[in-house]
Amino acid sequence: MVGMKQMKLKRSGKFAAAFLAGAIIAGGVGAVASTQNTSSIAACADKRTGALFLSATGTCPTNRTLIQIGGPAMNAKAIASLVTPTVVSISVTAAAGSGTGSGSIYKSAANGSFIITNNHVIEDAVTGGTIRVEFTNGDQVAATIVGRDPMYDIAVLSIKTGNLPTIAIGDSSKVSVGDPVLAIGSPLGLASTVTSGIISALNRPVTAGTAGSESYVNAIQTDAAINPGNSGGALVDAQGRIIGVNSAIATLSSGGVSGSIGLGFSIPINEAKRVIDEIIATGKSTRPVLGVFFDVEFTGIGARIQRLSPGEGAEKAGIPVGSIIRSIDGVRIPDNEAAIVKIRSYAPGSTVTVVVDLPNNGGSKSFKVTLGSAPSM
Repeated sequence: MVGMKQMKLKRSGKFAAAFLAGAIIAGGVGAVASTQNTSSIAACADKRTGALFLSATGTCPTNRTLIQIGGPAMNAKAIASLVTPTVVSISVTAAAGSGTGSGSIYKSAANGSFIITNNHVIEDAVTGGTIRVEFTNGDQVAATIVGRDPMYDIAVLSIKTGNLPTIAIGDSSKVSVGDPVLAIGSPLGLASTVTSGIISALNRPVTAGTAGSESYVNAIQTDAAINPGNSGGALVDAQGRIIGVNSAIATLSSGGVSGSIGLGFSIPINEAKRVIDEIIATGKSTRPVLGVFFDVEFTGIGARIQRLSPGEGAEKAGIPVGSIIRSIDGVRIPDNEAAIVKIRSYAPGSTVTVVVDLPNNGGSKSFKVTLGSAPSM
């Protein structure tokens, strides 16, 4: 089964939104572009097979040809050859349900490897079932869950196969709207599928899951075709580096499951990497805490603070109860969910600038808040 539950897209009755094996609500915060990176990396193409290998020195042995990947234009053929061996298919069989997804080989040593994917891809197997990983050559191996974070929709798997090619890690803070990207994964179980597009928007608030167990993603939006089964796969830049973990799509369908309409959402790799590294190190992860409870009945623009958590960042900074958050680090906050998504994009301990409208027509004021930390699960 490669199914999707569907919900309405936040603030737009024209769309339905679909987690690639779950459900999302996506809100609307404008795109924020940063400096474009047009550098390139060196790779060696095998003269016999055409396979690509990264070159740390910028040179190649005699049986391989030096090529440059990246720069202002994307060499989709070269990047696909380089990256597809690092992206795997994932199948889950469990009493709670079965499905397929994708993943990327994150780290590999002689005795085993770590694979990153979405939590919603493997969550049915948490209490029992089997998870299998399939490589591009068709080999399959069993996988176990190292840890997972439903709040960020990230999971890490472990396999006993070692010395595997690993995906290169990019920097999602340096991508810009309009940058070319490739989405690589296994839509509908079709392994090593590559689609191309651009980054359509940044800082897109995406909320997924059921009440009380939501995932919050400050997503990269792309028009590269993403379909059911792409969940957990890689969104890569012009140098073949992963900049996002593909997670969700919007769809015009009001019932059943439909395919891509060019509105895909990926978890930024900088946001995901902190969680991934914590899971690999400890089996668990943390989330940042502003220290507020929002008024869920508030219908105006912004996020109204109903009460504060004693001893946490917002109280220490002096933000009064009843304040309405208008922006965080310069990003407009239209509602509660956008505020949560933006805060979750930071690491615990980060200092953020929060602009609020004070209660009782007290005007606008800016506060510096140091975020606290809490277990994600």
